[in-house]
Amino acid sequence: MLGEWWGSDLIIDGTPDSELIPEIGRREEELVVEKNTYSGFRGTQLEERLQGMGVEEVIVTGVMTNLCCETTAREAFVRGFRVFFSTDATATSSEELHQATLMNMAYGFAYLVDCKTLRNAFSL
Repeated sequence: MLGEWWGSDLIIDGTPDSELIPEIGRREEELVVEKNTYSGFRGTQLEERLQGMGVEEVIVTGVMTNLCCETTAREAFVRGFRVFFSTDATATSSEELHQATLMNMAYGFAYLVDCKTLRNAFSL
């Protein structure tokens, strides 16, 4: 289905566009969820992995705010996770779409947080 919307603009596994940028600082032991739709949950075993680790809260970051991030956040919410949605570690093709998603999330799906707030919370 994604091909109908994005055609040749799809990111294909194994290409340079599919690689995580080094600045993320991912450690080798950290889980990477490979997906083929907007949702980080659909067909990925993410829910089961999180539950197996005792996770009750998730932080959503990434691109595109209004597609992958929003879909994953909504699914996390309906699956019973408390969701924190980053206002400044998500991005999309326009500020209007970004702000629309933030309004949707704040209206009943997620707590909006910025990176400074997250940094402070984790440094306690």
